[in-house]
Amino acid sequence: MQLQDILYGITITNLVGQTNREVNFLVFDSRQAAKNTVFFAIRGTLSDGHAYIDEVIKAGADVVVCEQMPDETVAAVTYIQVENTSVALGKMASNFYGNPSSKLQLIGITGTNGKTTIATLLFKLFRELGYKVGLISTVENHINDQVIPATHTTPNPIALNALLQDMVTAGCEFCFMEVSSHAVVQNRIAGLEFVGGVFSNITHDHLDFHKTFDNYIKAKKAFFEMLPPKAFALTNLDDKNGMVMLQNTKAVKKTYALKQLADFKAKIIENSFNGLELDIDDTDVFFKLVGSFNAYNLLATYGTAMLLKQDKLTVLTALSNLTGAEGRFDYITANGIIGIVDYAHTPDAVQNVLSTIQDIRKGTEQVITIIGCGGDRDKTKRPIMAQVACDWSDKVILTSDNPRSESPQAIVEEMEKGVSPTNKRKTLSIVDRREAIKTACHLARPGDIILLAGKGHEKYQEINGVKHHFDDKEVLLEQLNLIG
Repeated sequence: MQLQDILYGITITNLVGQTNREVNFLVFDSRQAAKNTVFFAIRGTLSDGHAYIDEVIKAGADVVVCEQMPDETVAAVTYIQVENTSVALGKMASNFYGNPSSKLQLIGITGTNGKTTIATLLFKLFRELGYKVGLISTVENHINDQVIPATHTTPNPIALNALLQDMVTAGCEFCFMEVSSHAVVQNRIAGLEFVGGVFSNITHDHLDFHKTFDNYIKAKKAFFEMLPPKAFALTNLDDKNGMVMLQNTKAVKKTYALKQLADFKAKIIENSFNGLELDIDDTDVFFKLVGSFNAYNLLATYGTAMLLKQDKLTVLTALSNLTGAEGRFDYITANGIIGIVDYAHTPDAVQNVLSTIQDIRKGTEQVITIIGCGGDRDKTKRPIMAQVACDWSDKVILTSDNPRSESPQAIVEEMEKGVSPTNKRKTLSIVDRREAIKTACHLARPGDIILLAGKGHEKYQEINGVKHHFDDKEVLLEQLNLIG
């Protein structure tokens, strides 16, 4: 492909060299530079790509896209100066792969909690409706029935456009994609064409990256501001920031809610461990998913399907047979004890899961919660998560999650600061996660409920930069069966 062909839509502030040259690869990692490569010098949080320009040229890179021109240029190299390299990367990656997002219907789902469940439900629903569909999510990516492991909630622009191109080649008509706040700020979705955006909710999270809650809101809001007038923007009206998200969007504004009038409305009729009975737009339907938070997820899925011109009764019938994403309120039983594995890793998510358990418990059983917090992430939520777990549980075990480069003991001690004097009597601290699960299983009696929160679908525990196999559901089942 010619360089000039992938410069469409790029605002160039300075150009040195020729644009009629062959391009085979786009890279932003200097280690991947080679001949016929375009290198994007991106200013990251840990390093600045501009420092590697000389290195990539020596490795054979022919084109450099940068925000600041080097003091000296090489005659055989083309230098393209732009205002923002990461924006240029998104747009040029889209051009390089033939603008695949314009060749299917791409719907983005954003919010603190619920993104994965909504995206997964939409993917499963549209597969049931007979469509060829793509999914880009935290748990895994799909091209129809082909599973592709996910490394990030939203991949980098090169990987993202390559994946979308593969979906187009496979005949996909729709793609449902989680859009993280990091992806918005880092311009990973620059150059993509969305036909719709969905907002689930926003609560305390990722302040290690965004620094303030206001910045976090602005990041989510920016996604809706990029939607074109012909797209739809569907928001949760029951979230206090739901309409804030749509303040400046050019898209068609639509709402869903359980507590007030909205374009798509639902009411919970029954909530049990067997599932949810909902009245959705005056139609009574039983669903396999559990909990009021899943009522919102189902309603968002239904609303999106309606906005994508699907038949109401066909959609509700198909939805009633679907299960959610792996690691989201995964419900197991062994030896009379109920185990729930959930990805809840924010205070609000933990409270949502525990309040759901409280709503459907009979009243005599114990709720035992095992909870940890990830290392190298938002530290301010650690004591709050411990406090929420204690307030809504009969017993709590504070343990390790993914400590990453931090001391697991230090993380648990920060969580302990949120345990009030009255809650200390029902709280244990066991840093080893396997031992914490084993202890909870031995404390439990038939009928009791164990909530294992934080890691959900993850099949590893990251300690000092090394990922060790660890599957919460696997360990919980193993320990519950041992006590029989």
